[in-house]
Amino acid sequence: MRVTVKSESWDGVDGARLRAAQRAELDARYGNDDHEPGVPPTAHDVGVFLVARDAHGAAVGCGGLRLLGPDSAEIKRMYVEPAVRGTGVAVAILRALEHEARRRGMTKLLLETGTAQPDAMRFYEREGYHRIDNFGPYAGEPLSVCYARELR
Repeated sequence: MRVTVKSESWDGVDGARLRAAQRAELDARYGNDDHEPGVPPTAHDVGVFLVARDAHGAAVGCGGLRLLGPDSAEIKRMYVEPAVRGTGVAVAILRALEHEARRRGMTKLLLETGTAQPDAMRFYEREGYHRIDNFGPYAGEPLSVCYARELR
């Protein structure tokens, strides 16, 4: 599927809709709405927010970067609508996030996913991320699974 991935406002209508759909999906997978350790991301701490759009301009996925320090960031709110999963949208978003991180001088990306998301775990492993000990707010969280990738 051909998509364009561009920076958009965190507060934009399409980004908010996609993030709400992600929350609803995760709430259903985990059976509650208490499955995110730490402080939820906001417009103030997500320095990069990208939205993927299909050939007709419809928003079909998103992802962001929460800056952790001068050389690292955490991938947040990576989501692709179920109807277009497996078509390359997630890879396009991930590569655009990596590109933006490199452009900003970052050398490492980290992320957290969860035990009820084996599809996400397979995706990140396939795309070159390796499992690490849970970091920051995810340390000691039994539902959290963390990954990292060195950027070159």
